[in-house]
Amino acid sequence: MTTAVIVQARVSSTRLPGKVLEKIGRQTVIEQVLERCRHITGADIVVCAIPESSVDDGLAQLVESTGIFVVRGSESDVLDRYIKAAAAVGASVILRITADCPLLDPQICAGVLRLRERDNVDYASNVLQLSFPKGLDCEAFTAVALNQAGVEAKRDYDREHVTPFLIRAPNIRRANLFSGDASLAKLRWTLDYPEDLAFVRAVLARLPDHVYGMSDVLEIIEREPSLIDINAARNSYLQDLNAVAVSSAVTACSRKTAFAD
Repeated sequence: MTTAVIVQARVSSTRLPGKVLEKIGRQTVIEQVLERCRHITGADIVVCAIPESSVDDGLAQLVESTGIFVVRGSESDVLDRYIKAAAAVGASVILRITADCPLLDPQICAGVLRLRERDNVDYASNVLQLSFPKGLDCEAFTAVALNQAGVEAKRDYDREHVTPFLIRAPNIRRANLFSGDASLAKLRWTLDYPEDLAFVRAVLARLPDHVYGMSDVLEIIEREPSLIDINAARNSYLQDLNAVAVSSAVTACSRKTAFAD
């Protein structure tokens, strides 16, 4: 069995065009995401699924220069792009990552993979019941389930967002990874707006060079709670979040560091 991490990426983002090519520290966003994916325990290969559009040619060349396998496919039918990428590497299990999550935690991703295998389900994620910061989302599913979605999913929304069919199909067995603290879902670490980019850059400037995780970012925010103000305007939850709440989140995280053991 081959487990493939498939990262979907494109240049033509509507809210923050070219965000995957923005520099954050010494790397671009896409390089950061792919590097972190290399550290996911249980994954055999990392693949980047990029649209066939000529506007994405430079992105594809950059990814290939890092040694990551690239598969090109439809820009709008991302579900079909995933099916094509999974088939190209003979994947039996797929971990879905989006390229706008430069703070993704390899340990959490590994936890979702372990959960899917341990419970022998078709689909596992940490998004069925939200309890992680937005930007640490990951979904694992079998190639069989993915191909079923490819045949049966007809709505444009399902094709664009890849997994809605898997989340609602009655015959799909599902499991969810819980962080131990639902309040963590109030935190916004994804990359959609210029303010998010500023937040990620500020956080990365304070992180060590080694492979870090969610708890490291939480500790930085605990020390400097004003960091959450950088993109608070894009997240109504954060407008009411204070240092005490963040500190509680850090404590909860430190009590549960082994996900899906």
